[in-house]
Amino acid sequence: MKKLLKATALATALLGGAAVAEPMNIVFTHHSSASNPFWQAVKKGFDDACEKIEANCQMIFTQTEGAIDQQAANMMAALARNPDALLTSIVDNNAFDEILQGAVDNGVITMAVNVDDTEGAAGNARQAFIGQGFVPAGYSLGKAMSEFFPAEGPIKAVVGISAPGQNWSEQRGAGVMQFLEEFKEANPDREVEIVRLDTGTDGAVVAERVGAYINANPDTTAYFDTGLWHAYVAQVLADRGIEPGKVLMGGFDIVAEVLQQMEAGYIQVQVDQQPYMQGFIPVMQAYLAHTVKLSPSDVDTGQGIVRAEDVPALWDLAKQGLR
Repeated sequence: MKKLLKATALATALLGGAAVAEPMNIVFTHHSSASNPFWQAVKKGFDDACEKIEANCQMIFTQTEGAIDQQAANMMAALARNPDALLTSIVDNNAFDEILQGAVDNGVITMAVNVDDTEGAAGNARQAFIGQGFVPAGYSLGKAMSEFFPAEGPIKAVVGISAPGQNWSEQRGAGVMQFLEEFKEANPDREVEIVRLDTGTDGAVVAERVGAYINANPDTTAYFDTGLWHAYVAQVLADRGIEPGKVLMGGFDIVAEVLQQMEAGYIQVQVDQQPYMQGFIPVMQAYLAHTVKLSPSDVDTGQGIVRAEDVPALWDLAKQGLR
């Protein structure tokens, strides 16, 4: 954090003094569609940072949520225009290796944002990663949710893998299941069942799949989502007249739909990975790398646990697109 503060201070000094002769060209490609509210907060941070350094910037969304082939095509098209910096999410360990190696070889400042190769720098040529540590975040979600588990009786937990095979979803799910396995070992007198359920990234589809599972398994204790789509499951439960808290729910990212369901009592725990920071910081790092040749460095944007009592303070920021 001290290093980051020093770098930010340097950026501020540079912005107030000598300017870059030509505006930087920065492109941000990722795996999500424009309808995803989380990525609008990332874009807000990206746009604000680009305005500060007076750069020419573009964030390119996919047409289909999670479409790796579309992201790869967007990346190649962007690199054909020879940008100064490329920011991108690495949701697949192999799909982008050759593209990003080519970018680095051509002198493009290249950073992973939001999602990294599971092997980090050993698995991809990117110069740094700005985003959440997914396995620890999943573990923290499971641990925080256990505070709401019933004091006795069986625990039947469902872990929804939103994007099977994609790094962010698999790693978060692995962290949740790691905690649940430890909870099971620590409570040998209780029946603890852990179910993995592939759910998807379309709210209506997730609501249908998880809703059908809960309908067939009404003794489900908790549902963990690796994204924000449990907010749609909450609405299904409300529509069915199932009271808040009967099925405990938690997931990731602070968006309006989630905050509404936390206020209603259907979502108990949420993990914040601070999307505005994920948009803002890599632009500043790219600027420092471009102007004074500072090497980009990894930044963990956190795993803040949010509970119902925290919601009022977050509403205004969410409405501004900052959270």
